[in-house]
Amino acid sequence: MILVTGGTGLVGSHLLYKLTQTEDKVRAIYRSEEKLKAVKHVFSYFTKNVDSQFSKIEWVKGDILDMPLLENHFKNITRVYHCAALVSFDPNDYYNLRKTNIEGTANVVNLCIENKIEKLCYVSSIAAIGEEKSGIEITEESPWNSERDHSVYAITKYGAEMEVWRGTQEGLNTVIVNPGIILGAGFWRTGSGSLFRKVQRGMNYYTLGKTGYVDIQDVIDIMFNLMNSNIINERYIIVSENWSFKEFTQKVATELNVKIPSKEVNSWLLNIAWRLDWLRSTFRGKRRRITKQIANSMQSESLYSNSKILNTLDYKFKSVDDSVIEISQFFLRES
Repeated sequence: MILVTGGTGLVGSHLLYKLTQTEDKVRAIYRSEEKLKAVKHVFSYFTKNVDSQFSKIEWVKGDILDMPLLENHFKNITRVYHCAALVSFDPNDYYNLRKTNIEGTANVVNLCIENKIEKLCYVSSIAAIGEEKSGIEITEESPWNSERDHSVYAITKYGAEMEVWRGTQEGLNTVIVNPGIILGAGFWRTGSGSLFRKVQRGMNYYTLGKTGYVDIQDVIDIMFNLMNSNIINERYIIVSENWSFKEFTQKVATELNVKIPSKEVNSWLLNIAWRLDWLRSTFRGKRRRITKQIANSMQSESLYSNSKILNTLDYKFKSVDDSVIEISQFFLRES
């Protein structure tokens, strides 16, 4: 039986649909009944028989920080997809990020070892990959510099990876995937889905920073293929193409038939923006919208190489262009 943590998130819900197409028995962890509706909504994109597919999953209530419950959920499990994570770039969330992303992953790893799980797939992020000088491709071997000013999210995802690698030293077979910005339908208030909402509502400005993007289906297919291979103890950058934020927002605006962002935000304006945001958060208790690290990433040109996964699986990615077109159609249908 397969166990999926974070089954009600973007990656988890799309992964669960794929797994219900196989003969494998599947168990998934959820935290609230409300979140199960999001999974059914994702399933509705692919089938009219939503309830039939959904019923193939054994849903168990729990939390990766609740060890007694988690221990029960590992009974009769052979393989684990660990998709659960907290995503936030607000420094005020650092404690919660550490609890969920590092301690939660440590719990999963420990139970995998204790229950002699055959293989673990951990969903990390390109945020946990090292960096290179501007214009130089970033690979799985790019060094992580602990002295750099990383975001709190990046720090905790890197820490989570360290827990997974610790597991390999204790005999656990693993694969780690490091997706770029994941483009997928169904979650319009978080992640890349929120970018579509922002563009539709009107976005006048763009930045010239560049990063890696990937379609959700590519992430799921690669995870599935890696887990059903003899490959163990490797990590893979999962990126289709590197696009600038300007290219991405303008493409989304075109597909949504709204005003295209036309004004560049330069570095000095971004530097003022994150400082003003810090003041707003400090004195009014508001959540951070733009941090120093986010401002820096919006200006930097990060080029991620997908050569390792291409050579390993001989895989063909969906283009970012096609992904944006498809997701925009889903968005317009629901907005």
